[in-house]
Amino acid sequence: MVGRRILLAASLACVATSAAADGFSSDWAVGLKSSARLLAGDAAGGRLQAGVEIKLAPGAITYWRDPGEAGLPPVFSFEGSFNLAEAQALFPAPRRLNEGGGEAFGYDHSLVLPLEVVAKDPSKPVALSLKLNYAVCEKICVPAKAELHLSIDPGAGASPYAAAIGGAMAEVPRPVEWSTLAGKAELAAAGEKIWRLCLESQQGYERDLFVEGPQRWWFGVTRDGAPPAGKSCFMIKLEQKPEGAHLPVKARLTVTGGAGAFETEVALGDQS
Repeated sequence: MVGRRILLAASLACVATSAAADGFSSDWAVGLKSSARLLAGDAAGGRLQAGVEIKLAPGAITYWRDPGEAGLPPVFSFEGSFNLAEAQALFPAPRRLNEGGGEAFGYDHSLVLPLEVVAKDPSKPVALSLKLNYAVCEKICVPAKAELHLSIDPGAGASPYAAAIGGAMAEVPRPVEWSTLAGKAELAAAGEKIWRLCLESQQGYERDLFVEGPQRWWFGVTRDGAPPAGKSCFMIKLEQKPEGAHLPVKARLTVTGGAGAFETEVALGDQS
Protein backbone atom coordinates (compact mmCIF):
# COMPACT_ATOMS: atom_id res chain seq x y z
CA MET A 1 0.00 0.00 0.00
CA VAL A 2 1.38 3.40 -0.93
CA GLY A 3 1.37 6.12 1.67
CA ARG A 4 -1.31 8.79 1.29
CA ARG A 5 0.40 11.69 3.05
CA ILE A 6 3.89 11.85 1.59
CA LEU A 7 4.95 15.45 0.98
CA LEU A 8 7.48 15.68 -1.84
CA ALA A 9 10.30 18.00 -0.89
CA ALA A 10 13.61 17.78 -2.71
CA SER A 11 15.17 20.06 -0.12
CA LEU A 12 15.10 17.17 2.34
CA ALA A 13 17.97 15.42 0.57
CA CYS A 14 21.02 15.43 2.82
CA VAL A 15 24.56 14.28 2.16
CA ALA A 16 27.21 12.98 4.53
CA THR A 17 30.47 12.45 2.70
CA SER A 18 33.07 11.71 5.33
CA ALA A 19 33.77 9.62 8.39
CA ALA A 20 33.46 11.12 11.85
CA ALA A 21 36.52 11.63 14.02
CA ASP A 22 36.21 8.23 15.72
CA GLY A 23 36.68 6.41 12.37
CA PHE A 24 33.78 4.06 13.10
CA SER A 25 30.88 6.28 11.98
CA SER A 26 30.00 8.59 9.12
CA ASP A 27 28.90 12.17 9.56
CA TRP A 28 25.21 12.65 10.23
CA ALA A 29 22.93 13.37 7.27
CA VAL A 30 20.52 15.81 8.90
CA GLY A 31 16.98 16.19 7.56
CA LEU A 32 13.58 17.37 8.70
CA LYS A 33 12.47 15.34 11.75
CA SER A 34 15.32 12.81 11.36
CA SER A 35 19.04 12.22 10.94
CA ALA A 36 20.95 9.18 9.70
CA ARG A 37 24.52 7.90 9.77
CA LEU A 38 26.49 4.72 9.08
CA LEU A 39 28.14 2.77 11.91
CA ALA A 40 30.94 0.22 11.70
CA GLY A 41 31.05 -2.66 14.14
CA ASP A 42 33.45 -5.56 14.62
CA ALA A 43 34.49 -8.24 12.13
CA ALA A 44 33.22 -11.77 12.81
CA GLY A 45 33.32 -14.94 10.72
CA GLY A 46 34.35 -13.15 7.53
CA ARG A 47 31.43 -10.72 7.84
CA LEU A 48 31.67 -7.11 8.89
CA GLN A 49 29.20 -5.67 11.35
CA ALA A 50 27.65 -2.38 10.30
CA GLY A 51 24.44 -0.48 10.85
CA VAL A 52 22.37 2.51 9.83
CA GLU A 53 21.43 4.64 12.81
CA ILE A 54 18.25 6.69 12.31
CA LYS A 55 17.54 9.34 14.91
CA LEU A 56 13.92 10.51 15.01
CA ALA A 57 12.49 13.72 16.45
CA PRO A 58 10.07 13.22 19.38
CA GLY A 59 6.69 12.09 18.07
CA ALA A 60 8.00 11.03 14.65
CA ILE A 61 7.83 7.55 13.18
CA THR A 62 9.50 5.67 10.35
CA TYR A 63 8.58 2.44 8.58
CA TRP A 64 9.40 -1.26 8.49
CA ARG A 65 10.10 -3.12 5.22
CA ASP A 66 6.29 -3.55 4.96
CA PRO A 67 4.86 -0.15 5.92
CA GLY A 68 1.27 -1.31 6.40
CA GLU A 69 -1.73 0.64 5.13
CA ALA A 70 0.23 3.87 4.69
CA GLY A 71 3.82 4.93 4.28
CA LEU A 72 6.88 3.94 2.32
CA PRO A 73 9.50 1.31 3.19
CA PRO A 74 13.18 2.26 3.33
CA VAL A 75 15.15 1.68 0.13
CA PHE A 76 18.89 0.94 0.19
CA SER A 77 21.36 1.35 -2.68
CA PHE A 78 25.02 0.41 -2.20
CA GLU A 79 26.03 1.41 -5.72
CA GLY A 80 29.45 3.03 -5.74
CA SER A 81 30.87 0.93 -2.87
CA PHE A 82 34.33 -0.63 -3.26
CA ASN A 83 35.47 -4.12 -2.26
CA LEU A 84 31.85 -4.97 -1.47
CA ALA A 85 30.54 -8.43 -2.38
CA GLU A 86 27.21 -8.16 -0.57
CA ALA A 87 25.33 -5.90 1.83
CA GLN A 88 21.97 -6.77 3.34
CA ALA A 89 19.82 -4.62 5.61
CA LEU A 90 18.03 -6.33 8.48
CA PHE A 91 15.00 -5.02 10.35
CA PRO A 92 14.27 -5.19 14.08
CA ALA A 93 10.76 -6.37 14.93
CA PRO A 94 8.14 -3.72 14.08
CA ARG A 95 5.16 -2.35 16.00
CA ARG A 96 1.65 -1.44 14.89
CA LEU A 97 1.31 2.35 14.81
CA ASN A 98 -1.95 4.28 14.63
CA GLU A 99 -1.65 6.80 11.82
CA GLY A 100 -4.71 9.01 11.47
CA GLY A 101 -7.29 6.30 10.90
CA GLY A 102 -4.84 3.95 9.16
CA GLU A 103 -2.42 1.42 10.58
CA ALA A 104 1.30 1.54 9.89
CA PHE A 105 4.06 -0.95 10.70
CA GLY A 106 7.31 0.53 11.91
CA TYR A 107 9.12 2.33 14.68
CA ASP A 108 8.24 5.26 16.93
CA HIS A 109 11.75 5.62 18.34
CA SER A 110 15.30 6.08 17.13
CA LEU A 111 16.87 2.83 16.02
CA VAL A 112 19.73 0.99 14.33
CA LEU A 113 19.10 -1.12 11.23
CA PRO A 114 21.85 -3.77 11.15
CA LEU A 115 23.77 -4.34 7.93
CA GLU A 116 25.48 -7.62 7.03
CA VAL A 117 28.49 -6.67 4.93
CA VAL A 118 30.65 -9.15 3.02
CA ALA A 119 33.93 -8.00 1.46
CA LYS A 120 35.23 -9.26 -1.88
CA ASP A 121 38.69 -9.35 -0.30
CA PRO A 122 38.28 -9.90 3.48
CA SER A 123 41.81 -8.65 4.15
CA LYS A 124 41.03 -5.17 2.83
CA PRO A 125 38.66 -2.42 3.98
CA VAL A 126 35.23 -1.97 2.43
CA ALA A 127 34.45 1.55 1.22
CA LEU A 128 30.72 1.51 1.90
CA SER A 129 28.52 4.01 0.06
CA LEU A 130 24.83 4.05 0.88
CA LYS A 131 22.00 5.99 -0.70
CA LEU A 132 19.09 5.66 1.70
CA ASN A 133 15.52 6.74 0.97
CA TYR A 134 13.02 6.52 3.80
CA ALA A 135 9.93 8.30 5.10
CA VAL A 136 9.37 10.10 8.38
CA CYS A 137 5.90 10.97 9.65
CA GLU A 138 4.50 13.16 12.38
CA LYS A 139 1.43 15.19 11.40
CA ILE A 140 2.48 14.91 7.77
CA CYS A 141 4.86 12.46 6.08
CA VAL A 142 8.01 13.66 4.35
CA PRO A 143 10.60 11.73 2.33
CA ALA A 144 14.13 11.68 3.69
CA LYS A 145 17.29 10.99 1.71
CA ALA A 146 20.79 10.37 3.00
CA GLU A 147 24.03 9.72 1.11
CA LEU A 148 26.41 8.09 3.56
CA HIS A 149 30.02 6.98 3.15
CA LEU A 150 32.22 5.01 5.54
CA SER A 151 35.35 2.88 5.25
CA ILE A 152 34.97 -0.33 7.26
CA ASP A 153 38.36 -1.82 8.12
CA PRO A 154 38.43 -5.43 9.37
CA GLY A 155 41.70 -4.68 11.19
CA ALA A 156 40.54 -1.51 12.94
CA GLY A 157 39.95 -3.20 16.29
CA ALA A 158 37.01 -2.97 18.67
CA SER A 159 34.25 -0.60 17.65
CA PRO A 160 32.46 1.64 20.16
CA TYR A 161 29.24 0.85 18.26
CA ALA A 162 29.50 -2.94 18.40
CA ALA A 163 27.12 -3.17 21.37
CA ALA A 164 24.49 -0.96 19.71
CA ILE A 165 24.64 -3.00 16.49
CA GLY A 166 24.57 -6.25 18.47
CA GLY A 167 21.54 -5.06 20.43
CA ALA A 168 19.71 -4.24 17.20
CA MET A 169 20.63 -7.67 15.79
CA ALA A 170 19.07 -9.29 18.86
CA GLU A 171 15.76 -7.58 17.97
CA VAL A 172 15.73 -8.92 14.39
CA PRO A 173 13.22 -11.79 14.09
CA ARG A 174 15.11 -15.06 13.76
CA PRO A 175 14.31 -17.18 10.69
CA VAL A 176 12.79 -20.60 11.38
CA GLU A 177 11.42 -23.36 9.18
CA TRP A 178 7.67 -23.86 9.45
CA SER A 179 8.21 -27.60 9.85
CA THR A 180 10.09 -27.00 13.13
CA LEU A 181 7.06 -25.27 14.69
CA ALA A 182 4.96 -28.42 15.01
CA GLY A 183 3.10 -28.26 18.29
CA LYS A 184 3.93 -24.58 18.72
CA ALA A 185 2.00 -23.10 15.78
CA GLU A 186 -1.20 -24.31 14.08
CA LEU A 187 -2.54 -22.88 10.82
CA ALA A 188 -5.92 -23.92 9.43
CA ALA A 189 -8.50 -22.64 6.97
CA ALA A 190 -11.33 -20.73 8.69
CA GLY A 191 -13.44 -19.75 5.69
CA GLU A 192 -13.03 -18.67 2.10
CA LYS A 193 -9.64 -16.93 1.86
CA ILE A 194 -9.41 -16.81 5.67
CA TRP A 195 -6.97 -18.69 7.91
CA ARG A 196 -6.55 -19.01 11.67
CA LEU A 197 -3.07 -19.10 13.16
CA CYS A 198 -2.70 -20.16 16.79
CA LEU A 199 0.59 -19.95 18.69
CA GLU A 200 1.47 -21.26 22.09
CA SER A 201 1.44 -18.47 24.69
CA GLN A 202 4.78 -17.43 26.15
CA GLN A 203 5.88 -15.06 28.86
CA GLY A 204 6.96 -11.65 27.62
CA TYR A 205 5.29 -9.02 25.47
CA GLU A 206 1.92 -9.81 23.88
CA ARG A 207 2.19 -11.73 20.62
CA ASP A 208 1.55 -9.94 17.33
CA LEU A 209 1.52 -11.12 13.73
CA PHE A 210 2.53 -9.47 10.44
CA VAL A 211 1.86 -11.19 7.10
CA GLU A 212 3.69 -10.31 3.87
CA GLY A 213 2.74 -11.69 0.49
CA PRO A 214 4.25 -11.22 -2.96
CA GLN A 215 3.86 -7.90 -4.74
CA ARG A 216 0.21 -6.75 -5.00
CA TRP A 217 -1.01 -9.37 -2.52
CA TRP A 218 -2.37 -7.94 0.73
CA PHE A 219 -3.43 -9.78 3.89
CA GLY A 220 -5.34 -8.30 6.80
CA VAL A 221 -4.65 -9.58 10.32
CA THR A 222 -7.00 -9.39 13.32
CA ARG A 223 -6.62 -10.84 16.78
CA ASP A 224 -8.92 -13.72 17.77
CA GLY A 225 -10.60 -12.49 20.94
CA ALA A 226 -11.49 -15.96 22.24
CA PRO A 227 -8.44 -18.21 21.76
CA PRO A 228 -8.12 -21.62 23.45
CA ALA A 229 -6.37 -21.64 26.82
CA GLY A 230 -2.62 -21.19 26.49
CA LYS A 231 -2.86 -19.91 22.91
CA SER A 232 -2.60 -16.60 21.05
CA CYS A 233 -4.64 -16.72 17.83
CA PHE A 234 -4.97 -14.50 14.77
CA MET A 235 -7.26 -14.41 11.76
CA ILE A 236 -5.56 -13.86 8.40
CA LYS A 237 -7.77 -12.65 5.55
CA LEU A 238 -6.81 -12.24 1.91
CA GLU A 239 -7.82 -8.65 1.11
CA GLN A 240 -6.22 -8.13 -2.29
CA LYS A 241 -4.48 -10.14 -5.01
CA PRO A 242 -3.38 -9.53 -8.60
CA GLU A 243 -6.03 -10.15 -11.25
CA GLY A 244 -5.84 -13.74 -12.46
CA ALA A 245 -3.67 -14.89 -9.53
CA HIS A 246 -4.68 -18.00 -7.60
CA LEU A 247 -3.98 -19.66 -4.27
CA PRO A 248 -1.85 -21.13 -2.83
CA VAL A 249 0.64 -18.31 -2.36
CA LYS A 250 3.83 -18.19 -0.33
CA ALA A 251 3.64 -15.70 2.53
CA ARG A 252 6.13 -14.59 5.14
CA LEU A 253 4.82 -14.58 8.72
CA THR A 254 6.58 -12.41 11.29
CA VAL A 255 5.63 -13.11 14.90
CA THR A 256 6.67 -10.68 17.61
CA GLY A 257 6.44 -10.74 21.41
CA GLY A 258 6.63 -13.81 23.61
CA ALA A 259 10.11 -15.20 24.15
CA GLY A 260 11.41 -13.51 21.01
CA ALA A 261 10.40 -12.56 17.49
CA PHE A 262 10.71 -15.02 14.61
CA GLU A 263 9.72 -15.26 10.96
CA THR A 264 8.77 -18.19 8.77
CA GLU A 265 7.27 -18.92 5.36
CA VAL A 266 4.07 -20.83 4.64
CA ALA A 267 1.91 -21.52 1.59
CA LEU A 268 -1.49 -20.00 2.32
CA GLY A 269 -4.17 -21.95 0.51
CA ASP A 270 -2.65 -25.37 1.16
CA GLN A 271 -4.65 -25.73 4.39
CA SER A 272 -7.83 -27.79 4.23
